[in-house]
Amino acid sequence: MRKMQSVPVPHKLPVVLSRDEVSRLLAAVGNLKHQTALSVAYGAGLRVSEVCALKVSDIDSGRMTLRIEQGKGSKDRYAMLSPVLLEQLRHWWRHAHAQGKMREGGWLFPGLDPIDPLSTRQLNRAIHAAADEAHIDKRVSMHTLRHSFATHLLEQKVDIRVIQVLLGHRKLDTTARYVQVATDLLREVISPLEVLPTT
Repeated sequence: MRKMQSVPVPHKLPVVLSRDEVSRLLAAVGNLKHQTALSVAYGAGLRVSEVCALKVSDIDSGRMTLRIEQGKGSKDRYAMLSPVLLEQLRHWWRHAHAQGKMREGGWLFPGLDPIDPLSTRQLNRAIHAAADEAHIDKRVSMHTLRHSFATHLLEQKVDIRVIQVLLGHRKLDTTARYVQVATDLLREVISPLEVLPTT
């Protein structure tokens, strides 16, 4: 048998939203549960499956973390919980509790039947509807919020190794691709043409 040659797989750059686009997108979400879930995806850099699998008990307001159980690669990790996101989660909890939608120790984002979690499909539908409503022309998915989280942190000068831990990436190479789409960083680089001596 002849030796088979591997075909290189083209790597596409991730679609990233600007901060203004993220703000418009979240404001355009139709209901509070979906809006809060999308805020968690962006604010903590979570995968859609991780958002849906969150339980109320995963919120640690003392340490300002979210516990992610059995994320990709069956690994547990902690994600960041900002004060703004904590306030949004409290608002959602009060609203859902008052309507009897939140079970004690249950899902943070329950489905139509509170025994089940919100489905990834429902969240994907919600983000597509919000992108249309906000007139965002880019190809937006739930993973776009995770890409945007990582890119915006890089632009805020957060160490890439910290971002790697927050995203739960095993390899730094996976996180490093966000450098290519961090346009604020690219704009700060001075072209060598600018510093040529004048004759």
